[in-house]
Amino acid sequence: MRVSVSWLREYVDLPADLPTGDLEQALVDLGIEVESVVDLAATVTGQLVVGEVREIEELTGFKKPIRFCRVDVGDANGTGEPQEIVCGARNFAVGDRVVVILPGGVLPGGFAIGARKTYGHNSAGMICSAKELGLGDDHSGIIVLGPDVTAKPGDDARPVVGLDDVVLDLEITPDRGYALSLRGLARELSHAFDVPLHDPALAPAPSGTETPAYPVEVRDTVGCDRFTARLVRGVDPSAPTPSWMQQRLVTAGIRSISLPVDITNYVMLELGQPMHAFDADRVVGPLVVRRAEAGEKLTTLDGVNRVLTADDMVICDDTGPISLAAVMGGETSEVVADTTTVLFEAAHWDPAMVGRTARRHKLFSEAAKRWERGVDPAVALVALERAVRLLTEHGGGTPGAEVLDIDHVRPRTPITLPADLPTRRVGVEYPPARVVALLERVGCTVAQGVDRLSEDPGAVGVASGAGTALSVTPPTWRPDLTDPADLVEEVVRLDGYDRVPSVLPTAPPGRGLTPRQRRRRAVAGSLAERGYVEVLAHPFVSPELADQLGLAADDPRRPAVRLANPLSEEEPLLRTTLLGPLLGILKRNLGRGHRDLALYEIGAVFHPRVGAGSPPAMGVDRRPTDAEFAAADAVVPAQPVHVAVVLAGDIDPAGWWGAGRPAGWADAIEAARDVLDAAGIPGERVEVRAAEYAPWHPGRCAELRVDGAVVGHAGELHPVVVAALELPRRTCAMELDLDTLPPTPVTPAPTVSGFPPALIDVALVVDDSVPAEQVRRALEAGAGELLEDVRLFDVYSGAQLGDGRRSLAYKLTFRAPDRTLTVEEAVAARDAAVAVAAERLGATLRGA
Repeated sequence: MRVSVSWLREYVDLPADLPTGDLEQALVDLGIEVESVVDLAATVTGQLVVGEVREIEELTGFKKPIRFCRVDVGDANGTGEPQEIVCGARNFAVGDRVVVILPGGVLPGGFAIGARKTYGHNSAGMICSAKELGLGDDHSGIIVLGPDVTAKPGDDARPVVGLDDVVLDLEITPDRGYALSLRGLARELSHAFDVPLHDPALAPAPSGTETPAYPVEVRDTVGCDRFTARLVRGVDPSAPTPSWMQQRLVTAGIRSISLPVDITNYVMLELGQPMHAFDADRVVGPLVVRRAEAGEKLTTLDGVNRVLTADDMVICDDTGPISLAAVMGGETSEVVADTTTVLFEAAHWDPAMVGRTARRHKLFSEAAKRWERGVDPAVALVALERAVRLLTEHGGGTPGAEVLDIDHVRPRTPITLPADLPTRRVGVEYPPARVVALLERVGCTVAQGVDRLSEDPGAVGVASGAGTALSVTPPTWRPDLTDPADLVEEVVRLDGYDRVPSVLPTAPPGRGLTPRQRRRRAVAGSLAERGYVEVLAHPFVSPELADQLGLAADDPRRPAVRLANPLSEEEPLLRTTLLGPLLGILKRNLGRGHRDLALYEIGAVFHPRVGAGSPPAMGVDRRPTDAEFAAADAVVPAQPVHVAVVLAGDIDPAGWWGAGRPAGWADAIEAARDVLDAAGIPGERVEVRAAEYAPWHPGRCAELRVDGAVVGHAGELHPVVVAALELPRRTCAMELDLDTLPPTPVTPAPTVSGFPPALIDVALVVDDSVPAEQVRRALEAGAGELLEDVRLFDVYSGAQLGDGRRSLAYKLTFRAPDRTLTVEEAVAARDAAVAVAAERLGATLRGA
């Protein structure tokens, strides 16, 4: 939020000589983040003067409209003659007064102004827009001074356009919506400097009348618990917005549109109450405030035709929706150039509803930004009166005596606060009188009572104020104050964070990382060492992902947890597999020109607990009991930690040394083996079997088992999945459930033999359907204790072996710990290994 200090001074008596550094520090101490403090007078150097356009010559023959202007700048140019300036803007005419920077001046950003020949004419200076002066983002036209400006040509333009002011650019946190207004900021600064506050919300305003200003029906009093409205008739449609109002709006980053619309924006900045101005003559019949019907359409003021859902709130007339409530108005009822009857509306909308609607339609308007943070429901009538007075003062017209006020706002519920709670929570002594005084400065109503649980305030070891309970009713403009902890925060904030001592707690003795942490780090390190790049994906997925991955209707990964308030309506579900978001990252990198990718992620997936119900309500005033924890945990989705890998392109790059090698299903399986090895699972407990499991190719998919239990799958993705997700052919992936792995066993120290090994190769012919892993296990079982290692080094299939047959060649390493093996011992161990393979799998020695 951008706001000028001169405007703030209208509502709070800041010291006249207040340094900008002290002002910035005060805001930071109050918990308001200051992006920048800009002294506008220093942003433009040189001569910035008021000019009056004397002549305009339209230049033709160029790609864009160009005008050659002669502008009277008084004696500022030293000659008294009109200044010749070339300008591309078209929103001014002869006789208009504009803002001119003469040669030698420098605009914000270091843009120096000089005299030069352009478009065939000499141009000495520039006619400025608000964006060029750093006053806002509007670059659609130059600044045209209003008739209320008394400055004459040649006068300094800085005070005219507000460049003699200081502008604060503030980042308001979501819990402090009240600070998105001059009223809220002034209140905060009055606390900081202990100076009087002139609250504009205390201005008198007429209450609702028996006869409404306009017939309105509110059908959903939860989504809209207050709706006020008032008419102004006979408005001069040509009345301009006064220059001082335009200046303040531009400084705040809001474009001036028309007088009625500018007034609603001005009141929103001043009081924090978003408003809307309807052209009453374009509204057909009475207004109805209701939930939209699914499929209804509305063209909003930005020209976008929007399809509404049942969660949206709309304002309707007899023609249908005319406004997307609390977010943006519609085209059919907007104030236009000939509007003479204005209907001002100021309502109070449900913050959660507004937040969901704004995200669903990607409409983050200034009004929606305030509504989702919370708006004071008590200020609606004051805002109406302020808007009506401004319109009649500057645009003429007659305000209607009728005032509509449909009020269903519930009173705030008092919060019980032990007076010693701030002291106990923070460790700083806050006497009860100080606590009460600070809360009352916030605007709370505080009543004192006695807490029967501790009626002896003078007991030994009890903090000052123990036993006293305060009944605190927060003000209407602070919807964020709902619990005792919120009130404690306010006490600490206003008393000063600098009074809270910075004492680091003593670290308790521990045993370092947990086994789960060590395993996770070992897995991540192993994959990184093998060239995989770690990514962190958002855990949100679309409902269509399950179909894109080819998950069956009864697949346990299809049911997903739906978020109550998703960041995007396109991805409202929590992932049940890492592959969906991970493949999305793969696709995004491919689109950026990367072709050879090996990515991995370690993260949680979420499986809903069907029929678990709702979690118990737990406050923040105490630690939940074990039973409450158990009840809440029974509702929370199961969140096992998975690891997943995706591969595309070459895994071994090509170069002068030769051709590269594309990644294949075997690399995905090897990645799974690496993960299990890093997790401390011995190889003899791991089994790899052929499987059919979405989203993998049915002929190139392996399931990995540990002690007979399936822990994951790896292989090449199904061609249909690859096509649906627009990925390269032969894309491979792996996913393992780390939480299902058994604890890492204690690894005994290996026995190191100093005797030479005996190396024997053996080639076995088996059916194509027999996995190489099973053959390896059979050889290990038959070879006995002398076998040190077995490794597959060749696979062959051909016509001489017969259809459906293949040859698997293994390198066997035999070694004894206490002697050198004889040839007879090594051959006997080999024959025993082959015999077991023949018995279990029907294997035969190749060439035998």
